[in-house]
This record gives sequence, C-alpha cells and structure tokens, in this order.
Amino acid sequence: MLDVSGLTTKYGAISALRDANLHVGAGEVVGLIGPNGAGKTTLLGSIAGLLVPDAGTISFNGNNITGAAPEKLLRSGLALVPEHRRIFVDLTVEENLKIGGVTVSNADRTALLDEMAEQFPVLRDKWTTSAGFLSGGEAQQLAIARALMSKPTLLMMDEPSLGLAPVLVDVVFDLIESLRAAGRTLLVVEQNASRMLDVADRAYVLRSGEVVAEGTGTELSQREDLFDTFIGG
Repeated sequence: MLDVSGLTTKYGAISALRDANLHVGAGEVVGLIGPNGAGKTTLLGSIAGLLVPDAGTISFNGNNITGAAPEKLLRSGLALVPEHRRIFVDLTVEENLKIGGVTVSNADRTALLDEMAEQFPVLRDKWTTSAGFLSGGEAQQLAIARALMSKPTLLMMDEPSLGLAPVLVDVVFDLIESLRAAGRTLLVVEQNASRMLDVADRAYVLRSGEVVAEGTGTELSQREDLFDTFIGG
C-alpha cells in the first residue's frame, strides 16, 4: 500500500531524515519508534504532504505521491492524526467531525457520523459540547474519529498517547487494537515503544534521521541492546 524509498528531508542545511525506506502493507499496523528528534514526525509529515522531501520517492497504492498537496492525499485515502491533536476547540464535537468528512459525499458523511457515534460512545455523549471542554483522552479520540471521517485507506497517527494519563494511554491503545481488528491500515509514531511493539505487526526504529532497525513487534521487543542503545530503555 505505502512504499517509501530513499527519502531525505531537510530543514535548511540540516537533514532531519536521511535515505529512509519503509513499507506498509494493507491491513498492517506499523510502528515508528525512537528517541525525540529521531525524525519520526518528519517522516510522517513528508508522507502526508506537509513537508517536501529533498530526495527519494513515496508511493501510495501504486501512485507516486512525492511532494503532493495534503488535500490531494486526503482525497486519495491518506489521513493524518497530527501531534497535539489540533482539533477545533471552538466548534462542537459534531462540527469537528463534519469538517473531517468534507471530502466525502453528504450521504457518506451522514453514515460516517452514525458510525463514529457508535464507535466512540464518549463522543456521542458530548455531541454538542465544544471540543475545548473535552479531556485529553476525549480530544484524542475526537482527533482520530475526525480523521476516520475521510474514509482513509491508510490512517497515520503522530504520538497518540503523548501527554495522557496512564489510564487514558490504555484507552488509546485499546482503540488502536480495535481499529486493527476492523482491518484498518495504520502507521503510528509513538513515544511509548514497549506498548507500540505490543500492538504492531512490524515496526521501524529511527535515530538521528535514519532507520536503524526494523522487524516484527515481537522481534524488536526482545532486543535489549536496541532499547538501551537507540531508545533509552
């Protein structure tokens, strides 16, 4: 579904990402883990069209999407749940979701609203509440539901558990598990490496802008040297 080859992205003269290669197959949950500043968010941003790569190619469903505009990528089936959620705090839960469904037909939007209400009961109970009054866990669920409103074939998440209390981290990973069970394809940047490897089919480890290891969640979780050297425990 997604193939990244030789991707390099710079900020000025600094290469935040160097010669990165990555593959996500249909129905897979793939994790991106590594220390802060490793290039994980840069990789997601490059795939999502928020950053223009300096070298390499990105292929999605057989089409070269390198450097394509975010709106075009969204319509093609690629959605991003950004770091820090970035929901519209002055709008209601329902209004946020409707904005997420701007690329689909009116009929699909109505059906998707019903689907989100069923899948996210905490949001259904606060349908007319301004998003600014949601808790951190509720806001994260809204950000994910808003992305799902575009009917993506690939859903990317950037640090979905960041800043959440442990009980809410459990909620986020339970949600990832449920999306996986529903056959969704996910690419997830996550600071909680151990939890990510528990739910990932495969994962990539980034450090200093480079992919330094890849493997199944089970393989990588058993490599103590990898955690000590590249992730920090």
